[in-house]
This record gives sequence, C-alpha cells and structure tokens, in this order.
Amino acid sequence: MAQTFRGEFNQKVDTKGRVSIPAPFRRVLEAGDPDWAEGQRPRFVIVYGDERRKFLECYTISAMREVEAQIARLPRGTPRRRLLERVMITLSHTCEVDEDGRIVLPQKLRDKIALSAEAVFAGALDTFQIWQPAAYEADLVQEAQAELEALPEGADILSLLGDLPGA
Repeated sequence: MAQTFRGEFNQKVDTKGRVSIPAPFRRVLEAGDPDWAEGQRPRFVIVYGDERRKFLECYTISAMREVEAQIARLPRGTPRRRLLERVMITLSHTCEVDEDGRIVLPQKLRDKIALSAEAVFAGALDTFQIWQPAAYEADLVQEAQAELEALPEGADILSLLGDLPGA
C-alpha cells in the first residue's frame, strides 16, 4: 500500500491564506506527484465540491488521476458523469507546496468552509481534509456517535473489516 495521510493537525492560517502543510502529509504529497523530484515543489488537488461539503478534500496528483480515469470511463453526457465532472473536476484547485512547506488557500476556498485563523488537517488514508476547527469538532462528534450506534452492542470496531472481500 502507498504512503497514507494519518492523524490530525491544527495549523495557523495567515491573512493572505497561507498555511503550512503538516510535514508527514508533505512526504505523501511528494510520493503521490509523479512529476516531483528532490528540490521541486509537490502539487496536489483540492476539491471543494458542492454546498454539502463542510471541508476541502485533498488528493495527491496520482490519486486524482485515478478519479479522473474512473470519471472518463462513464458515458459522455450522462447525468452521473456531468455531476462527477462538476464536483470533482470543475470545483477543484491545483496547489503547489512552496519551499517553506506552505500553500496559499484562495479566498473562495476559505470562504466555502468559513476558514479564518486556524485550520484542521485530518488524514483520511489516501486523501486529507482541511476543516474549520469548530465544524470539524462538531462533525467528528456527530458522525462518530451515529457510526458507533450502528454497531451491534459490544462489537469491536475492527469487526467492520470482516465484511471486506477477501477478508
């Protein structure tokens, strides 16, 4: 398995929208950018999507190419393909990490999630999310509670892995 985004990090955001990418995430971004080489700046894609998203979803270049290939396999002009093109391709932004490990989040993206002085970076295996801290905490509590309530009484969370093909 490729390197993964793991953990959560609180990062300061300055008035120009500059924010440091957590160092462990930078290593994954470098590995996931086929054009990256030592001394160059890794790139990645931020999907800000539709109004239902409370966060920015970040993909390595390689991961986004996989998503693009899946979308391209759908028949042109179908509602499903148009929706995926709009949400995943049109409503996205390619970023480059500068020599100091920072990116500049455009105002439109900061406004989308009401981001101001601080951001939460949350690893999600092959992607990571950027959240406004209060929204992250509220969603974490709400979603975790709902997901745990769906488990049978006393079940270990790892029992969820038993439903996978080949498990």
